Amino acid sequence: MSSKQLIVRVTRKGQVTIPKKFRNILNIKEGDSLYVRLDGDKIVFTKPGIPDPGEPVGEEEYNRIIGLLEEERRKWS
Repeated sequence: MSSKQLIVRVTRKGQVTIPKKFRNILNIKEGDSLYVRLDGDKIVFTKPGIPDPGEPVGEEEYNRIIGLLEEERRKWS
């Protein structure tokens, strides 16, 4: 996915609105939870269930991902 960027405003309470276009792309619904972390001078929001590219995955998650890839390869062979 290519990088997309928009400007949003921060409210008095420190809240920001995630643009509808982004919510639709990531299927973020009202009431969903998001991970939030600082990455240098950036604030990064990540949907739970999506491996964080900045964090290593454990062996169990690695094996699950490899299994999914192998399953998809079999479908296309």
